[in-house]
Amino acid sequence: MFTKGFVEFALTKLSLLFFTAKSAIRFYEEQASDSDTLEMKVQLLPSSIDENGCASQRQHLLSIIIDDRVAIDAGCLAFSCTDVQREQVRDIILTHPHLDHIAALPMYIDDLFAMLKEPIRIHATRESIDILERDIFNWAVYPRFSELKNDFGAVIEYHEFSQGTVFEAAHLSVRSVPVNHQVGSNGYFISDRTASIAITGDTAETDEIWRECGSSANLKAMMVECAFPDELDDLAEASFHLTPKRLRAELEKIGERRFPVYVINLKPMYRDEVIEQLKAEEIPNLEILEVGKVYEF
Repeated sequence: MFTKGFVEFALTKLSLLFFTAKSAIRFYEEQASDSDTLEMKVQLLPSSIDENGCASQRQHLLSIIIDDRVAIDAGCLAFSCTDVQREQVRDIILTHPHLDHIAALPMYIDDLFAMLKEPIRIHATRESIDILERDIFNWAVYPRFSELKNDFGAVIEYHEFSQGTVFEAAHLSVRSVPVNHQVGSNGYFISDRTASIAITGDTAETDEIWRECGSSANLKAMMVECAFPDELDDLAEASFHLTPKRLRAELEKIGERRFPVYVINLKPMYRDEVIEQLKAEEIPNLEILEVGKVYEF
């Protein structure tokens, strides 16, 4: 038979062991949670479907989601975002106001109108804001949400920035860089506390963003457009886009490059041709950004 003192001693030791184990589990769970948030998560949303009704790799519209919280452009945001993204994305950064980059913005605001407890923050240049108000949110095409409120207050806020400046969007620091694509288009360097990525948006030949890439010490990846095949070079030039040959020449401006380049904004009718021509160029450390895949940097 065990004595009362021995039993009390044993129970005390077991309690201490349980507490220590529980504390250790909590510590490693917190560490795992912290490590999960260290990487920036980037996802290109789908914008077309295939013959089976499933998401296709062909890209008509552009929306890139970062950490399920911030959207770069809103071309397909309302159509393709997850429930978590719909609940969390309240900051939308526009590269420029062409339709394939803003098409789903009105529907996204419309979907959330009654339940928004904070406004959707649209980060854009003054030129882009004026175009949205004049041509989209004009009561003829869609309601002017900037004049409307729900039970909690305003449903949108415009956060104006000037090209070349730094601003905050949710947990991210964003630096805008002018690119060559009409209507005051912007590329971006986007940083969290551990990493940064660059996105050109739509562009033709340009210089500043490549210089910045070459001097950036913590750049983990770059998303670059390549819209047309080489045989449509005249169209690419007229519409301020790149072809595989033009893209190769642009990337050479960076000099020595240690980060991967992911190609976006391939025109869907020419996707296969563009991919084959990019392969033929044999550009090092370059691949096509896969629609729907979550990348971590």
